[in-house]
Amino acid sequence: MKNILCVSIAATLLGCTAMDSNLTTQADVDLNKYMGKWYEQARLPNRFQKDCIGDVEAEYVLTSNTTISVTNQCLQKDGSVAVASGEGRLAKAGEVNLAKLEVRFAPEWMSWLPFVWGDYWILRLEGNYEYSLVGTPNREYLWVLSRNKNADPEVVQQLFNYAQTQGFDINHMVLAP
Repeated sequence: MKNILCVSIAATLLGCTAMDSNLTTQADVDLNKYMGKWYEQARLPNRFQKDCIGDVEAEYVLTSNTTISVTNQCLQKDGSVAVASGEGRLAKAGEVNLAKLEVRFAPEWMSWLPFVWGDYWILRLEGNYEYSLVGTPNREYLWVLSRNKNADPEVVQQLFNYAQTQGFDINHMVLAP
């Protein structure tokens, strides 16, 4: 199994935990509504998705009040489908902000190591949990997700515009085919 998408849902990234209090997250996230399947519409390039050419999706399942099962997959250049399974949790124990999550794709026995957890912050939701903008506080990683494979280009552009106001470099976004 190849290690892909430390995000895309749920992505995110091994060892990306730099904090930046200037990054605004979505208020009043309902994790129950956030669960389910998401399709990647765009992302900033990253090393763990370099072989993904399309059909990037993530499935989230709430396994407890604060734990999420994460399954990411994508179509790779060679025609195979890469799958990565991980776990999500609140970024800080006792944290009230449900928009600040962390994800790990490393084996469970390594979960005590802080660097195996990557930030997964829900920056903005559009519609009734139909679109999500997810990023990291260091602004190196960013994803636009939707519940449908074919997203409304206007909503995707609105999320790009919002990300730019938050300091993300959207000029390098990779659009889903």
